[in-house]
Amino acid sequence: MICKKEWQQFFSSLTGYIALVIFLLLNGLFLFVFPDTSLLDFGYATLSGFFNMAPWILIFFIPTITMRSIADEYKSGTFELLKTLPLTPKQIVNGKFSGAALIIIAALLPTVIYTYSIQQLSSTDGIDIAGTTGSYIGLLLLSLVFIAVGICSSSFTNNTVVAFITGAFTCFILFNGFGAISKLPVFKGSMDYYVEMLGIDFHYKNLSRGVIDTRDVIYFLGMIVFFLLITERNIRKR
Repeated sequence: MICKKEWQQFFSSLTGYIALVIFLLLNGLFLFVFPDTSLLDFGYATLSGFFNMAPWILIFFIPTITMRSIADEYKSGTFELLKTLPLTPKQIVNGKFSGAALIIIAALLPTVIYTYSIQQLSSTDGIDIAGTTGSYIGLLLLSLVFIAVGICSSSFTNNTVVAFITGAFTCFILFNGFGAISKLPVFKGSMDYYVEMLGIDFHYKNLSRGVIDTRDVIYFLGMIVFFLLITERNIRKR
C-alpha cells in the first residue's frame, strides 16, 4: 500500500515526469553530444563514461525523490493518519523504500538503450558484457543505498529542503569522501586502503570490473539495512 502510494505520488504530477526526462536527457547529452564526454569519440565500444558519470547525477536525483518521503508526512499531518493504520514502522519504511526503488528502476531501464546503441555502432567485438552487467548491478545497489540515505534524512525533519540537502551531502560523502580522505598524507602507505574501503566508490568500481564479489554485495546490503534501521527508529520515536 505504501509502495503504491509512493509510486502514484511521484507520477501524479508533471514534476515526476520532468525529473525522469531531465535525468535521461542529461545522460544522453553527456554520452552522445558534449565532445569532452561523448562515447562516440572514444574509438572503442564502452559504457564506462556512463557508469562513471551516473553516480554523480544520482547523488542529486535520488534525494529529490526521497526528500518528501517522510518529511512531507510530518509537515502535512498525514503521519498521524499513518499511525492509525495497521502498519508497523518497519512496514512503513520498507514501503517507502520499495516505492522509491521502483522509480529508480524505471529511470535506469531506458538506459539499456545506450548498451544496445553502442553494441550496434561497434565495428569490432562490441562492449564487454560481463563488465557492463557488473556495472549495472553496482549502479542499482548504489542507487538503493542512496535511497536508504535519502529516506533516512527525510525522517529527521519536516522540511523537504533540509531533507534534500542532508541526503545529497551524505550521499556525496559516502561515495567520494572516504576516497578523498584516504589520500591524505596521514593515511598514505598504511591505512589508505582500509579507509577507501569504507566508501561506496571502492565497491562500485569492483563490481564495474564484471566480478561480483560477495564482500561488495554484503557492503551495499549492510549500508541499506543500517540506514533503514535508523529510519525505523526515528519513526518509532515519533
